Amino acid sequence: MPRLPNSSPHSLAVLGSLLQTYPAHTYGYDLSKATDLKSGTLYPILQRLHEQGYLDAQWEDSPHPGKPPRHIYRLTETGLTLARERRERSTPARSLKGALT
Repeated sequence: MPRLPNSSPHSLAVLGSLLQTYPAHTYGYDLSKATDLKSGTLYPILQRLHEQGYLDAQWEDSPHPGKPPRHIYRLTETGLTLARERRERSTPARSLKGALT
């Protein structure tokens, strides 16, 4: 059986982190720290989620003069539903894994 879209462990980690901070916007740096994902893994996931309509991505001006603007991310309503569904589907596997270790 093929896996569901956006259900890789890395995607689940990103969706879970965004779900925890919803409805606030989150910086990519904060997502990287929360998920332990490097930028080469994290940003393609964010881009794919944005292109699929699950993520709102906006530019925010830096509060520090001379610094470039930064992207901020937040789940859309559709993304919120997806994140909740993925969390529910992955919970039994996590519980089982936790019970086995």
